[in-house]
Amino acid sequence: MPGGRRGLPPFWRRAPEPLGRGGAAFPAPCRRHEPSERRLGPCRRGSPAPPGPVSAAPTPSPVPGGPLSLREVRCLQCLTKNLSRYAADIKSLPPNIKDKLITLMSRQGQITDSNISEVLHPAVESLDLRDCDISDNALLQLYNCKQLKKINLNSCKENRLGITSEGVIALALSCPYLCEASFKRCCDITDSGVLALALNCQFLQIVNLGSCSGIMDASLQALGENCKFLHSVDFSSTRVTDDGVVALVSGTCSKNLKQCPRPAF
Repeated sequence: MPGGRRGLPPFWRRAPEPLGRGGAAFPAPCRRHEPSERRLGPCRRGSPAPPGPVSAAPTPSPVPGGPLSLREVRCLQCLTKNLSRYAADIKSLPPNIKDKLITLMSRQGQITDSNISEVLHPAVESLDLRDCDISDNALLQLYNCKQLKKINLNSCKENRLGITSEGVIALALSCPYLCEASFKRCCDITDSGVLALALNCQFLQIVNLGSCSGIMDASLQALGENCKFLHSVDFSSTRVTDDGVVALVSGTCSKNLKQCPRPAF
């Protein structure tokens, strides 16, 4: 009959309900769902809990020392433009932020004798001051930077007159773990400064003394005798002779030396 039970589609026809104990009828399972699609009921005591919905992985928090956000970069740029105004705030910054500030100020040539103490911190490991106008006074303020491993005081264009052996001696006494020291065109450095480096910074690996006109054979002899990890020395355009070269290559670093330019007379 049209519109009756016989006219319904097969999956809409209700199957006879099976009888349980005492003649009670159990509801028939829904035929529209396969067994794999049936929802799990409440967990019974002692049975494992059903797996919950898979949630998206949480967004990782910023890694300390990782790249700065755009907002943080703008804040640092604001600090560099108002150093005297925010001096107290700069001193309280965490080390990883101070490292970024040091890098930014170094690139802009903003680190000076008067403000370097505000950005330094005991855990600093690298200072690139080649574009900054500093003197021995800045090196004298590194007394608390025991972890410093790399310092770049090269002068790319003209001779740097403010760095002398006095500053290098202070650097050597303050930073015993120094591995790389660059003094290209620091023409006021003499053998006494290099001797202090050789005696106090025995982990030195790279030393650049290019165009340091006060450097003579004694510097290379001291480096060869005390710095066994040394593998690169630039002493071009100095007063080093063949005797200094022989002393260097005959020293404790002889097996590690990779770059050793010939002296220029």
